[in-house]
Amino acid sequence: MTACKLAREIAAGRLSAREAVEVHIARIESVNASLNAVVVTRFDEARREADEADASRRRGESKGLLDGVPITIKESFDVTGTPTTLGLTERAATHAASDAPTVRRLREAGAIILGKTNVPQLVMLNETDNPLYGRTNNPWNLARSPGGSSGGCAAIVAAGGASLSLGSDIGGSVRFPAHACGVSSLKPTSGRLTMHGHAPIFDGQEAIQAQPGPLARSVADLRLALNVLTATDDESLDASHAHIKPLRDVADIAHDKLRVAFFTDNGILRPAPAVRRAVESAARALAERGVEVEEWQPPSVAEAWMLYQGLLFADGMAWARHTLGKSRRDWRINLIVRSLALPRSLHALGAWELSLFKQTHLADNLRRLGALSVAAYWKLLVQRADYRARFMQSLDDGRFDAIISPPDALPARTHGLSFLLSDALSYSSLYNLLGMPAGVVGATRVRAGEESDRATGWDVVERFARKVENGSAGMPVGVQVAARHWREDVALALMSLLEEHFQQQPDYPRLQIAD
Repeated sequence: MTACKLAREIAAGRLSAREAVEVHIARIESVNASLNAVVVTRFDEARREADEADASRRRGESKGLLDGVPITIKESFDVTGTPTTLGLTERAATHAASDAPTVRRLREAGAIILGKTNVPQLVMLNETDNPLYGRTNNPWNLARSPGGSSGGCAAIVAAGGASLSLGSDIGGSVRFPAHACGVSSLKPTSGRLTMHGHAPIFDGQEAIQAQPGPLARSVADLRLALNVLTATDDESLDASHAHIKPLRDVADIAHDKLRVAFFTDNGILRPAPAVRRAVESAARALAERGVEVEEWQPPSVAEAWMLYQGLLFADGMAWARHTLGKSRRDWRINLIVRSLALPRSLHALGAWELSLFKQTHLADNLRRLGALSVAAYWKLLVQRADYRARFMQSLDDGRFDAIISPPDALPARTHGLSFLLSDALSYSSLYNLLGMPAGVVGATRVRAGEESDRATGWDVVERFARKVENGSAGMPVGVQVAARHWREDVALALMSLLEEHFQQQPDYPRLQIAD
């Protein structure tokens, strides 16, 4: 059942919270040995809380919109009495003294937390693996990753172990896992929700803001979760997020008054055929439902990708070296940390050498990364402001209310192949740079015969992308929907339309668990 249906059934007395909790615990116990998605369990506490919820309901009392609904939480959020480690072995014995505000809001609305889900170390990889908890597998194909960094959330939601999960997103971390696992997710407008109570990530930088965001098997569940999460009672905890912007009602959206832009290729890494097909199908579906749709190309996404990477890694990963401490390091994280600590002059030399060997993607990325001086960092901030202004002006010129596009260039990665494929994230990170709300809705699956049309060549990134595409038949594919700042209602309304369309198609990614 969806979270919405569970809540209705429990409220009507047709299902008890204890029954709902037991069924989801049984599902987790059935699938988690193969998935390794839930890495911290609180089953006994969940049973006790379910019994308390049922007793309260018998007295005519109800906590709220999620009363009795079993959920999971990303490991990087504080949940009282549980570790918040970011996959760091040094932090395994520490336990949170209180809930993160977002977690508390979900609890106050009646949600029952079954456990916490796995993350990559430092929540920095686009697959979910760390030295403390190990690797999480994709429920559609255990040889593939559920994505990252909210990969554990997406995997257990897709497999039916939770109807709803709370993740976080600084570059696509709730959106790519949703795409990779065939579920839906939403990253709100930057500043909409507080990150208080989330383990510090890219600590000290505020140019690219992370956001909490829900993952679920239905868009209606995202709406339900967002209504709970946007409660405005925590002003004293975090003055940085915007309490003055109320969440608008999706029911007020007139679809036939909307203008929507779409694009299938941002010019950095060409999407797989199924990803392009999904976006084109979404554009046609919206047009058939009265939405005005027009193909459009955003201002230079290559510039946006350069700004995103430059701002996020401006300290040369000093924060990561400090945070890692003496913890056992994931080899990929260790390589990133060590390479970004090198002087930018060596990066430039390395990029020149890579260009000689026709490694265009790697050379371009190496030029963008590395520690910056204060003056260079300030210059990037000015460039970001200019880029945002040009982007919004382009939307204004087209009178566009929203944008549909790929959430990523590729389907779920085979394990270990995300490391050199960061360019695929340029589709999702664009909206972190801009601060716009963006969600992903499950759309279709890769069809036999359409896995890859990527040209062969010397570029190792293109070769790895082709390797991911090959053998991807049957894997889920999603569509990304972004809206203007503070217009989550528009994004969710369009996602609902698309969900309604795609659910009627034979290759819609329904609940799945691989053998």
